[in-house]
Amino acid sequence: MILFRPSRRAATTALMLSAAALAMAAPLAQAQDYPSKPITLVVPFAAGSGTDQSARVYGQAVSDDLKVPVVVDNKGGASGFIAAQHVAKAPPDGYTVFITTNTTQVANPYLFKTVPYDPVKDFTPIALLAKGQMLLLVRPDAPYKTLADLLAAAKKRPGKLNFGSGSSSSQVAGELLKQMAGVDVTHVPYKSNPQAITDLIGGQFDFMFADAPTAVPQVQGGKLRALAASGAQRLAAAPDVPTVAEAGVKGYDMSYWFAIYGPAGLPPAVVKRLNAAFGKASASPEVQAFQAKTSGEVAFGTPEALAQFQATDMKKWERVIRAAGIEPQ
Repeated sequence: MILFRPSRRAATTALMLSAAALAMAAPLAQAQDYPSKPITLVVPFAAGSGTDQSARVYGQAVSDDLKVPVVVDNKGGASGFIAAQHVAKAPPDGYTVFITTNTTQVANPYLFKTVPYDPVKDFTPIALLAKGQMLLLVRPDAPYKTLADLLAAAKKRPGKLNFGSGSSSSQVAGELLKQMAGVDVTHVPYKSNPQAITDLIGGQFDFMFADAPTAVPQVQGGKLRALAASGAQRLAAAPDVPTVAEAGVKGYDMSYWFAIYGPAGLPPAVVKRLNAAFGKASASPEVQAFQAKTSGEVAFGTPEALAQFQATDMKKWERVIRAAGIEPQ
């Protein structure tokens, strides 16, 4: 009987292959067990913002489906930098994910000279969730009954009117109106739209664009008046409010979107599980009712579709920001 013993090199190679196999098997086993503990949805804006409201509605539906708690963690401020960095540095295990908007994933690279994260390389696309638009808001006691009134006042008093914003969509919407209508108004930045809304109600500035989930309740409650909608079509929740284009600024069209991302390197099995869970949530009565109430458009798709959509939208936002004459800060 001949006994063959492996050479030292062969033995070393076998050990290396075994270690590699174990390293590959560990994430796979974790993915198969996923989820086994609470999932945190990180939101880059304050409580009450449109993204926060979406996160809470989707989070409850996903929790019901996956049978684990889903916690919403608001990390507002710094134009989403804080939240984006937190998620980018989180373990890629599917327990820390990012429900965010075009602010962090598309606009920031063109609004700031330095961004402390890469909106493409630092994240794993999971799914596009919804699209929406904004309302241009003023106080009910403001002398502006129409967008034409507001623009006339701005032209009569150059540099005297102020507009607030708590997100890149809100800011760029105001800057684009300024550029396309040929008016000189001053931008007042806020950490989030709900904070800006509070100061608009208090008379700290003259007008702002705010996402529909944040704006519609204020209009329906009589706390603010809507002069125009930012998209190509009127909002179903405010059918009497004309679009900016209808109100006289031809060609104006500004919208936003929500999506879900994980840190870079998220295992494909976890991505697939989360995509399926958010897809099921998108079709739930609760999410459908929320989108209908705020005139949002469910736009669910695959991770690959989100990656392509983001790439295309980055080019669009670059054009819009440059057209608006916004210089990177």
